[in-house]
Amino acid sequence: MDTPNIVLIAALFVIGEGLVRTGVAQRLGDLLVRHAGPGEARLIVFLMIIVAAVGSFMSSTGVVAIFIPVVLRIARNSKIDPGRLMMPLSVAALISGMMTLVATAPNLIVHGELVRAGHEGFGFFAFTPFGIPILILAIGYMLVARRLLGQRQPPPSLTPPQPRLAEWIKEYSLAGRELRLRVTPHSKLVGKRLDELDLRASAGINIIGIERSQRLSKRMMRPRFDSVLQANDVLFLDFRNRQREGGDLQARLGLEELPISGDYFTDRTQEIGMAELLVPATSRLIGKTLVEARFRTEHDLAVIGLKRRQGAVQGSIADETLHLGDTLLVVGAWRAIRRLQSDHRELIVLSMPAEFEDVVPAPSRAPFALAILALVVMMMATGIVPNVLAAIIGGLLLGLCRCIDMTDAYRSIHWQTLILIVGMLPFSIALQNTGGVDLAADLLLALVGEASPRVVLASIFLLTALLGMFISNTATAVLMAPIALAIAASIGLSPYPFAMIVALAASTAFMTPVSSPVNTLVVIPGNYRFGDFVKIGVPLSIVSMATSVLLVPLVFPF
Repeated sequence: MDTPNIVLIAALFVIGEGLVRTGVAQRLGDLLVRHAGPGEARLIVFLMIIVAAVGSFMSSTGVVAIFIPVVLRIARNSKIDPGRLMMPLSVAALISGMMTLVATAPNLIVHGELVRAGHEGFGFFAFTPFGIPILILAIGYMLVARRLLGQRQPPPSLTPPQPRLAEWIKEYSLAGRELRLRVTPHSKLVGKRLDELDLRASAGINIIGIERSQRLSKRMMRPRFDSVLQANDVLFLDFRNRQREGGDLQARLGLEELPISGDYFTDRTQEIGMAELLVPATSRLIGKTLVEARFRTEHDLAVIGLKRRQGAVQGSIADETLHLGDTLLVVGAWRAIRRLQSDHRELIVLSMPAEFEDVVPAPSRAPFALAILALVVMMMATGIVPNVLAAIIGGLLLGLCRCIDMTDAYRSIHWQTLILIVGMLPFSIALQNTGGVDLAADLLLALVGEASPRVVLASIFLLTALLGMFISNTATAVLMAPIALAIAASIGLSPYPFAMIVALAASTAFMTPVSSPVNTLVVIPGNYRFGDFVKIGVPLSIVSMATSVLLVPLVFPF
């Protein structure tokens, strides 16, 4: 494992963070929510496939962190015990490390050890022929083994649950008020400024956002008074009298109504958010109406609901005089809502919806992130440039396309992993230089005697998996890769099946909650005990070992 590979691992962390910041990974989670359905078995199948696919290109720990809230939401909505879904999540994330060269650090460590020993390294998709069969078997296994987990009470929450957008939509009677209209090329609105239209005063319409197409992406714009409308702009409107006057408005202004797939902007929660605000005693809004306070101009947010001690106010609220303790429901861009959190004199952010936790910083840059990821994969798969250079180019392009900034790029790097690798390397080299690696190889060969090469592979797999129960899989790969290569050289066989078996075994960290950070993350939300990992992990590790020992020599002959 040399310096370029350390740089490669760091660059891959940055690329993974770019996928998170642009919402690519989260959108796959939304895909799961929309298409998996309420059935537990179907959810497990979809969940494991999607997690394994995403984890093929980014940190497995990061994938689990993204999908934990998604799985909890699915479990709550489907009335399924989260413990029945969290274990499949962690298993799929670990198996994702068996999919591609860059999926996990142990793969790159083994690859680097091959290169250092004078051999050609593994290709980008060299791991895929083993990862896919193991994933298929793991899915079938989890469909049966989930019954071993039983039913358990969820852990008590230390904080009250956050409200959800659906609850506010019901409480403030917002259903049916959303309207999306496209400005046709022949519309009277083309070239008009919003202050010329004054739709709020003339028709009681709040313009929540304006979506404009820009080359490869679409951008949600703030509806400022000087915004000039263009053909094909999409207007996101809050229209209290939609049912009565919506059709007349479209015909009069030359607008085309677009279909809506969710209740009141719930399908656009990455760009459009809501929050409840409390009017404190220090607020200058007290005694004024929303119009008099120029609330929309001052805060870039539309007030769509007003609640007092008696409940939500029905009818028009634009001319309601505000009082101390009033609760305002606002809708608009998340960045405008965030700005209010820093000023408690004017308004207090009383509550944010649970959906706020899933908001990503740069959703409009997702097409760029996907294109860059495809470019990096293509460069690595074809070998036109070294892997480390391909990853660096990908990281730089993500920065140039504003998918990630320098601060988040730095924070995304798992420095503990890099320090662990760098710290373990001298120990590994010392073992090789002092004959420790050869001694370990001879001891293992003495144990298996004159057994067949497949038995030797199984022994290496078993030893690697057992070490992984007590130390990280990264450290395990650093220790076991040179031993596996020494064994191959000692018995005069190809190094590739032995190197591959170490990489696959290092990702088989199913057996204890401390075998991998992936397992540790799901312990609390799944309410697991140590024995749960043993019950599920030991048989699955045996299945993985048998599959690997069977398939590896077929792809990489001895």
